[in-house]
Amino acid sequence: MRTVPVGVSARHIHLTEAHIAILFGEGYELQVFKDLSQPGQFAAQETVSIVGPKSRMDKVRILGPARPFTQIEISRTDAFSLGVNPPVRESGHIDQTPGLRVIGPVGEVELDQGVIVAARHIHFHTSDADQWGIQDKQLLRVKVNGERPLIFENVIARVSEQFALDMHIDTDEGNAAGVKTGDIAEILD
Repeated sequence: MRTVPVGVSARHIHLTEAHIAILFGEGYELQVFKDLSQPGQFAAQETVSIVGPKSRMDKVRILGPARPFTQIEISRTDAFSLGVNPPVRESGHIDQTPGLRVIGPVGEVELDQGVIVAARHIHFHTSDADQWGIQDKQLLRVKVNGERPLIFENVIARVSEQFALDMHIDTDEGNAAGVKTGDIAEILD
């Protein structure tokens, strides 16, 4: 049986160094709140507010370290509340996506793009992928056994020497299946 831990990902934002400086002040460095499942990634102590056409969400967690582009990952439910219609995309694929206003303690940034609903995916270390015969970008079927078991289709395999084995779904998907971070999923094919 090929099993993988599940990580349910709440709304969050990745920021560039330039946007960190605008939002928090020149030379500011994010402080680690807790390490994440992927090596070198962390949830920062700092949060920001995001503002859409219909509403505002406060205390949106920043994930570090800084990235080459600013990206906001929200659930479809968050999108309805904010009044935006982002596509389901892999991380980093932000062309032709909506933007939002981001407010920090020192300044704010108006994003022209960068809001996505993250495509469900599994991070595989190369050794795990090799062992199970899984290729980068392969689409998988994955069963979760929460209080409302279901099978997720089109789960993207992301393979790298930099990754640790972990399946990422958003809060809407986690709630639909009744699963939480740390639960186990089974790769069917």
